Amino acid sequence: MRQVVLDTETTGLSWEKGNRVVEIGCIELVERRPTGRTFHRYLNPDREFEPGAQEVTGLTREFLADKPRFGEVVEEFLDFVDGAELVIHNAAFDLGFLDAELARCDARHGRLRERCGVEDSLLMARERFPGQRNSLDALCRRLGVDNSHRQLHGALLDAQLLAEVYLALTSGQGEIGFGGVEPAPVVAQAVVLATDRPRPRIVAEPSELAAHEARLAKLRGKSGRAVWDGALEPEAALA
Repeated sequence: MRQVVLDTETTGLSWEKGNRVVEIGCIELVERRPTGRTFHRYLNPDREFEPGAQEVTGLTREFLADKPRFGEVVEEFLDFVDGAELVIHNAAFDLGFLDAELARCDARHGRLRERCGVEDSLLMARERFPGQRNSLDALCRRLGVDNSHRQLHGALLDAQLLAEVYLALTSGQGEIGFGGVEPAPVVAQAVVLATDRPRPRIVAEPSELAAHEARLAKLRGKSGRAVWDGALEPEAALA
């Protein structure tokens, strides 16, 4: 199975308002393994960034001025993604922008969903972690993917992080070898439950109890009560 993990950066949040793609990053996976093939291009959008968008990416009109326009790389991009399953975080956003770029070039290019399958990792995350933050950074923290080097949004870096997040979401495999390190073999181990031993009792430190009480006081200030009121004493509750 061939998959392409894809991310874009744009001049703003809405392609309907004429915003454009300024960066595309793609990582190829075959049978859930990175092949080493990537597609990465910066693009000249022929327009200004919307307020805030430039700060997110760190890209500038000056940097992008000599970069190709989407129409100059469209065939290469389509050759890379054709027939693959695209893995995208918040797929509607990226597909909307890319379909708009394809339409500007030639209506005969059609839409990406006509060429590729699509797997939306944001929808997957919402099903697995309902009610929680499911941004790429939040998922990296939750699933143990190292994103400490992500200071700004970048399409290729974000595609690499998303590939690790996606594999962790779908199989629990968080490390897929971008660093060139082979994963350690899995060794089956017998688990022995020591049911005849007393369970250890953990007692909270005074500083922890004080922090707990301060948190309860904040909750009471907002709603008049906390769910812990009338339940166990703080030390017993934390034991």
